[in-house]
Amino acid sequence: MLKNRVSEEFGSLVFTDLVMQERLPKPTYKELSKVIHEGRALDLSIANEVAHAMKEWALEKGATHFTHWFQPLTGITSEKHDSFLTLKHDGTSLMTFSGKELIQGEPDASSFPSGGLRSTFEARGYTAWDPSSPVFIKDEVLCIPTAFISYTGEALDKKTPLLRSMVALDTQAKRVLALFGKKPVRVATMVGPEQEYFLIREEDYAARPDLILTGRTLFGCAPSKGQELEEHYFGAIRPTVNEFMKELDDELWKLGVPAKTKHNEAAPCQHELAPIYEEGSIAIDNNLLTMEKMRLLASRHGLVCLQHERPFEYVNGSGKHNNWSVAADSKNLLDPSDSPEENLQFLVFLTCVIAAVDDHADLLRASVASAGNDHRLGANEAPPAIISVFLGNDLSGIVKALIDGTTLCSANRATMDLGVPQLADITQDTTDRNRTSAFAFTGNKFEFRMCGSQQNLSDSNTVLNTAVAEQLDAFASALADVPAEKFVEQAMSWIKASLTEHERVIFDGNGYSEEWAAEAQKRGLPNYPTTPDALPCIVRPENIAFFAKYGVLNESEVRARYVSYAEQYSKLINIEANTMSYMVRHMYLPALIDYSKDIATGVATKLELGLKARAEKQLVERLTGGIDAIFDTVDALEKANAAAGTIVDPEQQNYAYRDEVLARMEHLRNLVDTMEQLCSHDFWPVPSYNKILFYI
Repeated sequence: MLKNRVSEEFGSLVFTDLVMQERLPKPTYKELSKVIHEGRALDLSIANEVAHAMKEWALEKGATHFTHWFQPLTGITSEKHDSFLTLKHDGTSLMTFSGKELIQGEPDASSFPSGGLRSTFEARGYTAWDPSSPVFIKDEVLCIPTAFISYTGEALDKKTPLLRSMVALDTQAKRVLALFGKKPVRVATMVGPEQEYFLIREEDYAARPDLILTGRTLFGCAPSKGQELEEHYFGAIRPTVNEFMKELDDELWKLGVPAKTKHNEAAPCQHELAPIYEEGSIAIDNNLLTMEKMRLLASRHGLVCLQHERPFEYVNGSGKHNNWSVAADSKNLLDPSDSPEENLQFLVFLTCVIAAVDDHADLLRASVASAGNDHRLGANEAPPAIISVFLGNDLSGIVKALIDGTTLCSANRATMDLGVPQLADITQDTTDRNRTSAFAFTGNKFEFRMCGSQQNLSDSNTVLNTAVAEQLDAFASALADVPAEKFVEQAMSWIKASLTEHERVIFDGNGYSEEWAAEAQKRGLPNYPTTPDALPCIVRPENIAFFAKYGVLNESEVRARYVSYAEQYSKLINIEANTMSYMVRHMYLPALIDYSKDIATGVATKLELGLKARAEKQLVERLTGGIDAIFDTVDALEKANAAAGTIVDPEQQNYAYRDEVLARMEHLRNLVDTMEQLCSHDFWPVPSYNKILFYI
């Protein structure tokens, strides 16, 4: 029964290909299929027929409104609901939906981040239907995935450049495959985002202004127990959490999101959901939908879903591993086969990815730069800021042989006898995994591990797609006129030259070690430890030219993104500083003063009785010293925050928030956390880590 239910309900709220076949005239369906799968232009007459079928289907599902669902530069999704309702002359109603309404919408463009592309008095913007991403129904609203552009045509969203980068990759990959005698209809990226998140109780969340306003705890001393016993990872799931996960699965399956794997992660209260891989833009749309559903459904179970990269100190933060591959008509081009050393096509694509990561490590680092991710990168299974490529013993050996001109030899997959007859022999993979690598090959795909849990993956995939397209372009151009009889020889020569040039980015060791940091510097690999270090890379002249060459972003769009992301960083730190100031002045200082007064009264009483009260005296002295230090530090923080807010240049403002404001925030946190260890539980104004992480 369960199997039938899941099969029947999966995609039941999605205007799928099967639904289109059933509801559209055959000529219309064929034309729409060409639009979706071949990138053809959409004719308005076809759009009218599609819109009518969508409306009828949506009404049958109980929908009353439609919306253009888009991804502004905030990183989340936005929507404006319009009803299907139209009034007739006789006062009766009619439910209508036209092709024009399907294709184009008009939200206000000045109220979203634009990096200066739009001013308040220039409000007009447009949304444009993305037929490649399925339409779906959410909360009785027909949701139409769209791009978001300005009145003058610049991209104001994250989807538009992603789609452009996919076009660039498709174009260049087809050129390469043509040299191998292949003519696929479409080459597309396949993406599988592993989403990590925390679940805590609503009552604890409601008592923490820092969690409510910033998504992370700005204060909190280390819990008595963290993750050191390694018992939460893959452990038994709490019943309440399990009920949430089951409802989440049900809701996502109805929306056609192929949620596959769910489990407890390493940190207490931390969990993960991983889907089956899908085409890049669809996978990202579905990931954003997943994040939204997580946040909304948690409240039905008395929980709150935290998607910040580091909501708690002392335990692991949350990432979003971007599993990435390239497929031609659904055939994986990064599948090495049983003999990768003999698979020339695979070696070409592998080489292009390695070179792409090396040449554009700065942009890849910038694509995951955020105030939240800065707290996560560099430890606890998150990769360091230095980007390197992990290939594993097998592929690294092949690459080394290609560079040195020695005999290529792939490792054989060993079989391990476990010594127990009832247990089947285990086939060992040809390579291990490396959790400290930023960009790791994992069998037939690459895993970009630097992405933060609350980030939109469009930015990272836009950079990666375009960078690989550039390398494929280089290969196709270099070998375009090579005679067939010399193709293999020249292709191998090109591969050797490229791998020799980019060997520096390949590293299979411990990315956390001090030795690697020193070695990476010797190799000339870039290291941008914080967001203010990384973001300026976006507007380097060579990077502006890179995006423009492949039609992904023009100069004004690139500069707008830099300004928008830099402003977002400063605004987030400002909000965190303001929140710290509020909590200290309105919660922590009053609590500490009351507690110290209570202890001081006890000291006075004991002294009147002739008792020494040595411990109480020392406690009062320490509390008083801590209160004074906190008072002075919050003053200094407020001044530094105010000063940073007056800086006009985005880059300089970022540096001020990082160097002046964050440093004082860290000092203030340490002072308050020390006092938490001294203060009575009855006086402390917020739930502790012990209570939040372990539901006590």
